[in-house]
Amino acid sequence: MTLALCDAIKDITKTVSASHTISAGKLVRGVGLTLEAVGCQIPIGGRAMVQTLHGRVEAEVVGFADKVTYLMPIESIKGIVPGSFVEPISTDSGLAVSDKLLGRVIDANGAHLDGLGPICATTRVSTNPPPINPLLRKAVNTPLDVGVRAINAMITVGQGQRMGLFAGSGVGKSVLLGMMTRGTTADVVVVGLIGERGREVKEFIDDILTAEDRKKAVVVAAPADTSPLMRLKGSETAVTIAEYFRNQGKNVLLLVDSLTRYAMAQREIALAIGEPPATKGYPPSVFAKLPALVERAGNGSESQGSITAFFTVLTEGDDLQDPIADAARAILDGHIVLSRDLADAGHYPAIDVEASISRVMPQVVSEEHNTQARSIKRVYSTYQQNKDLINIGAYARGSDPQIDLSISAAPAISAFLQQGTKQIIDMNTTLETVNTLATGIQSATSNNRAG
Repeated sequence: MTLALCDAIKDITKTVSASHTISAGKLVRGVGLTLEAVGCQIPIGGRAMVQTLHGRVEAEVVGFADKVTYLMPIESIKGIVPGSFVEPISTDSGLAVSDKLLGRVIDANGAHLDGLGPICATTRVSTNPPPINPLLRKAVNTPLDVGVRAINAMITVGQGQRMGLFAGSGVGKSVLLGMMTRGTTADVVVVGLIGERGREVKEFIDDILTAEDRKKAVVVAAPADTSPLMRLKGSETAVTIAEYFRNQGKNVLLLVDSLTRYAMAQREIALAIGEPPATKGYPPSVFAKLPALVERAGNGSESQGSITAFFTVLTEGDDLQDPIADAARAILDGHIVLSRDLADAGHYPAIDVEASISRVMPQVVSEEHNTQARSIKRVYSTYQQNKDLINIGAYARGSDPQIDLSISAAPAISAFLQQGTKQIIDMNTTLETVNTLATGIQSATSNNRAG
């Protein structure tokens, strides 16, 4: 490239930059969740202060059309009038992070909610970093103990894996997250409570987490009564904090409850600025943001740690074909399904091992463990498929050796898959029980063949 051409490009760049300097404007319209302003030169994602009759309120630029800039308030506001002054503020300097976050409860902006005072943090990181080169990530080849026997045995999770937790309302989703928080061997736990009821946020912190658990946990709360921007940002803040600890070489367990609320928040924003709905009211931007968020979790480079993530997905009416559930299954490394039928029967945790799968389990467990888990699952599945016939007495013993075996083994397998909410069962203890159970099944199978 010649020197003259370089100078010409620099002149053009200066001209473009000068013509797009950040400038103030005024409101001309307020419709639904959005405010429309003219005269503003603020980039998408930039912040501005809107003057109202009750003082100044912060808003974020979410889009523009021609000379109109669309803003969305960070919080609900009153006293907006036509012609309200819109003043740009400095661009987002990132999220303040430090080890002092451990044991704290914060909001989507990183401000404390627990009344323990400001969090001392000198490091700031971007909440939207560039994607990691996939070739630099470590392979997922080490199991992570989450303290839940059914998961450790049948749906083993690897360090750096991204899992989905699919559940309807009231089947023990929050309790299972608490069990994993208490039982995990991860160095740090980051919990994002996104779009939950305020009551559930306090219950999770006070009742589900113990004082000892909170010492290695960071809780990010963006309840249902916050703006969609705060719910969207809350998820990104939780992932950003997890990335900070991963970059320090620590193994992080990230629990985001829920990915569905994140998608709903983006849907509210997108529809408010005129983006057309695509699938069940969800606009295309939702399905672009989901993988962008999920892919931030996982293993880092050789010198970094890992983020093992569980993203809960709310299944409307227990429908696993819901658009968000369907999209999540495609981008996650496996899923755990909680069954309402099991919950109604008092089987907790209500994990449906037939419908659940960990795509990396063969890479993180021994061949013996994998074989034993498959044999247990096969017998359990046989019983579930013939349960109705067995219960009404339509099946006669001796008709099928596999069904006979499943009837004999079902009580032991069912007991094995259940666990008390305060009980922590480590991986080694789980493997011993798996071996005992699988050996019993193998012995019974051999006897049936001999008979």
